[in-house]
Amino acid sequence: MKEFKAGFVGLIGQPNAGKSSFLNRFVAEKVAAVTPKPQTTRRRVLGIVTNEDTQTVFVDAPGLVKTSTGINPFLFSELQSVMEESDVLIAVLSLDTETPEMVDEILDMVAYKKKPWCVFINKTDLQEKAHRLGKIIEKVELRQGKYFVGTCSHDEGIPKSEILSFCRENLPTNPGPLYDKDIFTPHTMRELSVEIVREKCFEFLDKELPYQLAVRIIKFDETEAIPHISFEILVSKETHKGIVIGKAGATLKKIGTEARQEIEKMMGSKVFLQFHVAIRPLWMKNTQMMEELGYVITPK
Repeated sequence: MKEFKAGFVGLIGQPNAGKSSFLNRFVAEKVAAVTPKPQTTRRRVLGIVTNEDTQTVFVDAPGLVKTSTGINPFLFSELQSVMEESDVLIAVLSLDTETPEMVDEILDMVAYKKKPWCVFINKTDLQEKAHRLGKIIEKVELRQGKYFVGTCSHDEGIPKSEILSFCRENLPTNPGPLYDKDIFTPHTMRELSVEIVREKCFEFLDKELPYQLAVRIIKFDETEAIPHISFEILVSKETHKGIVIGKAGATLKKIGTEARQEIEKMMGSKVFLQFHVAIRPLWMKNTQMMEELGYVITPK
């Protein structure tokens, strides 16, 4: 009988490299928010793949952001914590990364940790960027890393078995799984519901506004025949409130409709959603509010 292996695999990369899509493809469920906009991921998200002798816990970290404004210090702190606490690191790179220096920076970060690591080169279906693949591979080989190539745009685009084999080789031996073998994420329905609503805000709101808002649940009642969930969307300005609501409530209705459909699919039942858009000036600078939203930055 094989020894059991279990541990954490941190997904590290630039914003919009495809880490969240990578995670969702592996667990075959919608766990992490995915939008075309960078920095959609705000806190670590866990997805679990379990078989008879291995439990691989993928941890999607926020993308690398170094600026010190708004919520960015929390994002950087989350990224650093994921790297420190993971047993294995996977650098998710993309052919459409803006500059070669960004690729070097991510590779140096994971290699510097002196942990088992590999690279997944994403978006290899971008024909106009195909010439970059060889250059990225050269950078990986220069650091003596192992790499896999593919695309997260469809299920067959990722060499799952090869990546899982690499993870198993490098995960620690454990007496058994770290989480119940039947679950694909430890996150609660409440947490996943908030992420779905925030994802829809990213999809339907333009420019910088999605980065200026937060979402929290103020009621989650499953005692009714149809569960009732009430969300509060926090914005910092009166003008932002109007944009979120939209003309005659059209934008908020689109956000709500799309969110309801995904939450119903996740919960396997009809749900009733309510939304309230609240103005909280400078919420990102309010320590108590940041703590309530889960964006806690541990003092150093």
